[in-house]
Amino acid sequence: MAVPMAEGRGGGCLGLLVLVLALLLAGCARQPPEQRLRAQLSAMQEALEQRRAGDFIDGVASDFAGNDGIDHAALQQLVRAQMLANSRIGLALGPAEVEIVGDRATVRFSAVVTGGSGHFLPERAQAWEVTSGWRDEGGDWRLYYAQWKPM
Repeated sequence: MAVPMAEGRGGGCLGLLVLVLALLLAGCARQPPEQRLRAQLSAMQEALEQRRAGDFIDGVASDFAGNDGIDHAALQQLVRAQMLANSRIGLALGPAEVEIVGDRATVRFSAVVTGGSGHFLPERAQAWEVTSGWRDEGGDWRLYYAQWKPM
């Protein structure tokens, strides 16, 4: 049985409205967990490079734990101290190996951190191997664990 098409301007507007609604709903579709996690990692890298300590720390869970008992507050102080000591910070990440199980993830990568006065060449550089633990908190990935060692 054929459904009659609405005629006139009202029918065309209704069709356009349905199309726009469908596009909006498609645009609101949630990104896959790994894509959201990689985006969060990239945003935190950019925050460090642009000296936005608060934006970096926003990606860290309040119960963060790291090397030598570093907690959330100590990590925040460490990031701020590095920003005071270096007018320019560079961070190059190697390929990230991501393993997601439920709402938890482990991300392993190498990182080269550079710092200095902002001249053409960095004055300091260090390479690290990093293993990090992440937790999905209401759709936002938060770093809750990190272990790093010099390469």
